[in-house]
Amino acid sequence: MLPRHLVRRLIAPLAAAVVAPITMTSVAWAVPDVGPPPATGAPPTAGTAPHRVPLDRLTVGATPVATGLQRPTAIATPDDRSGRLFVAEKPGRVRVYHPDTGLAAEPLLDLTDRVSTVGNERGLLGIVTAPRFAHTRAVYVAYTSLPDGALTLSRFVLDRTAPAAGEQILLTQPHAEFSNHNGGDLAFGRDGYLYWSLGDGGGGNDPLNTGQDLSTLLGKILRLDVGRSCAGRAYCVPRDNPFVGRPDARPEIWAYGLRNAWKISFDARNGSLWIGDVGQGAYEEVNHLRAGAGGANLGWSCKEGPVVLIPDRCQEGARYVDPVFHYRTRVDGCAVIGGHVYRGRQFARLASGTYLATDYCSATAFAVRPTRNGGYESRAIGQLPAWPSTFGVDSAGELYVATDGPGELYRISFAALPVN
Repeated sequence: MLPRHLVRRLIAPLAAAVVAPITMTSVAWAVPDVGPPPATGAPPTAGTAPHRVPLDRLTVGATPVATGLQRPTAIATPDDRSGRLFVAEKPGRVRVYHPDTGLAAEPLLDLTDRVSTVGNERGLLGIVTAPRFAHTRAVYVAYTSLPDGALTLSRFVLDRTAPAAGEQILLTQPHAEFSNHNGGDLAFGRDGYLYWSLGDGGGGNDPLNTGQDLSTLLGKILRLDVGRSCAGRAYCVPRDNPFVGRPDARPEIWAYGLRNAWKISFDARNGSLWIGDVGQGAYEEVNHLRAGAGGANLGWSCKEGPVVLIPDRCQEGARYVDPVFHYRTRVDGCAVIGGHVYRGRQFARLASGTYLATDYCSATAFAVRPTRNGGYESRAIGQLPAWPSTFGVDSAGELYVATDGPGELYRISFAALPVN
């Protein structure tokens, strides 16, 4: 999410523009002096479900279900058949929503005494519940901590009498130079490991040069075994992580070359990883990695979106995985909000296998689908409520979106436009 002064500067021309559907079909982007993407980053093609409604007939809607949230940043879904959603709020609270009873007044967790909100992008940023939550009762959160904004990954077990007092910090990364670009999303993969996205450390043009630096966790997605402890750490590094044993690299790293990944998610059908990475001033992008595609280099800060940004940061012979979808910053929005692949039942005949993303300023709903030939098709399919900040998915696979300033939660629906 962008600082509010920049949002105000960007939103004026966007509000004046007429929002019209745009069609963008992704192919392999041609970039001078940059090699083709590695095989590990190739899009998944096998098992792609047929789509009964083409994207040019698909439209999206949103129904309000709750109000009273304070700057929601992430939504988690416990797999305990309770029907609840856990909603993280930027100041440091976790709220509980249930479709029958609404938004609970008392927070599930209150971490406001340890969360830094200095600057627009710090705060409680990510939340996920452990697999088999009914048994483990474990909740993982990512936040920027007081006093210096260090990126912090923690675990809480909710059966304890005072869960906030029982925090177990698993891993921290210093982040003191700038307040922006914290990343902070969390997701469990089908492999049972926890994935954590971290921003590049902030500032313009990656001044710390972290995106391509494997010796730091900044600008990366990590993959951690949080079910065990190893070598004095509260987690283990999976043996098949791509940089295990490399002396110049942190073994926790799964993917690198990210600026500020604001929301990552796994497709429940095939385990592939979708990443929304916020651009600097030219392109917002969505990346897609097949299951097991460790070691992918997504290009920042050699590249921004599909083009070279800083040639001196590009390495000869390096292989960069290009985005499967991108749009112009300050033209179609200001900051991408990554979403989820729809795998629910209610709208399966309309949107099964469709990845839905949006933008913080324009609130345009972007749909992206893999095609049978290994490419992608994408299109704007309508408008979501103003200032969307995060998506969620319930235990039935239905999608939700929450809004930042208004502090509202909406349930997403799909419909088919009539044939002309």
